[in-house]
Amino acid sequence: MRYKISGKQIDIGEALQTHVQNELGSAVQKYAERPTDAAVVFSRSAHEYVCEATVHLSTGLSAQAKAHATEIYAAFEACCEKMEKQLRRYKRRLKDHHKDRSEPVEHLGANSYILASEEADSEPDSLQPIIVAEMETRIPSLSVGEAVMQMELAGAPVLVFRNEGKDGLNVVYRRDDGNIGWIDP
Repeated sequence: MRYKISGKQIDIGEALQTHVQNELGSAVQKYAERPTDAAVVFSRSAHEYVCEATVHLSTGLSAQAKAHATEIYAAFEACCEKMEKQLRRYKRRLKDHHKDRSEPVEHLGANSYILASEEADSEPDSLQPIIVAEMETRIPSLSVGEAVMQMELAGAPVLVFRNEGKDGLNVVYRRDDGNIGWIDP
């Protein structure tokens, strides 16, 4: 597994990097068979240290965790525990443990736009939205169950994916009542 360990305006020592590689590596290997890479970023927020970790699996899924603590090692330990809990839940949700993908998840390319929000008091000059940013994004080909797991692991409120069973674009999202919604046009 490849590691990228960095700090935002914090010097990350060799001892912390070695600790992160050993601890995160053992936690991820328990529940994920083929992790590809991990990114761990340390930063400071007022009097607390913040640790953010992202682990990418060969199945195309990503797990993210974030934790705060007054000590940098404690922040990492809390983040590592959250990551381990997410991966444990992910593994339990897999219904068919002996099913392996023959290939990694296929991704389609798409454009992603960020639109400027309009002020409530002012009236827009035209109905065309103002584009603030334009980016390239990837849309994964997943089953509905995998899409729900990916959305929950990423902590995202919405996930757009290509349904493997029907070859159409679908959306899963978290509803206000806590349930998961699925849009299948």
